[in-house]
Amino acid sequence: MTDDRTQKDGAAFAHRSVLLDSAVDYLVNDSEGLYVDGTFGRGGHSRLILERLSERGQLLGIDKDPEAIRAAKQLAEGDSRFAWFHGSFADLDQALLSRGWETVHGVLMDLGVSSPQLDDASRGFSFLRDGPLDMRMDPTQSPSAAQWLAEADEAQIADVLWRYGEERFSRRIARAVLARRQEEPIETTRALAELVADAVPKKEKHKHPATRTFQAIRIFINRELEDLERGLKLAAERLAPGGRLVVISFHSLEDRVVKRFMRDLAKGPRLPKGIPVTAEQEASAFRLVGKAMKASAGEIEENIRARSAVMRVLERVNND
Repeated sequence: MTDDRTQKDGAAFAHRSVLLDSAVDYLVNDSEGLYVDGTFGRGGHSRLILERLSERGQLLGIDKDPEAIRAAKQLAEGDSRFAWFHGSFADLDQALLSRGWETVHGVLMDLGVSSPQLDDASRGFSFLRDGPLDMRMDPTQSPSAAQWLAEADEAQIADVLWRYGEERFSRRIARAVLARRQEEPIETTRALAELVADAVPKKEKHKHPATRTFQAIRIFINRELEDLERGLKLAAERLAPGGRLVVISFHSLEDRVVKRFMRDLAKGPRLPKGIPVTAEQEASAFRLVGKAMKASAGEIEENIRARSAVMRVLERVNND
């Protein structure tokens, strides 16, 4: 487990990569291969991947966040085997085209919001720190969470909270948002967190009432599930035989998408009943590697955010 730091306005933000060693152990099986870190963050996984690569190996780091890209540029300046791409892993085709790569030996995705993003109040991801209600992983994209809440209608807000946060009081919270914004704009994380806490009639033990609301709005604003579905598909298509896709999820919505995608690929093509096929035609080009893995007790003790992490691994066995 590493402790990576980046500087912003004189403050240091620390990030400990979850399932660091396990993820890289499963990912890198060719020291001379081409690899993609689809969620560079502050480079914890990337640095360990580079340690496992020979002088001929190469790594491409991708991230939406300009702060992450700033850290990636610094790494690239010191290591010619590393290159960066500013975008989402849903842009994997363009990212690989920028390097002239047709296939890769492994893709890593460490999903969700990173510790530096949560810990930086100015990014607006956390209800625990007061700051502007932004939540964009790429601040150059629109709209921010505050802009969306100012314009969305009640049904849209309720739908997002239910779909992406599984918030059972979504309608009540949506009504409260509309009532509040008629009086004043909802522009800070504290304002939204307090509004939700007042609107929710029944509190969950050991969970802030705004947890599901903040999760839902963040996922929606950043198109996280849509990007995930596209990124998984592109990654699987670009794997060379023996190449692996390693995905770390942090909540059930993400993990459901990953689990279903990997399971379906490993099952192989769905052929119509009654049509005679050979074993070769029936076999899948992919296989699952092990079962779903979770962080160790030691990792959770060092980083409480690791407690919900789930890692799944898919390997391409051969070409279709």
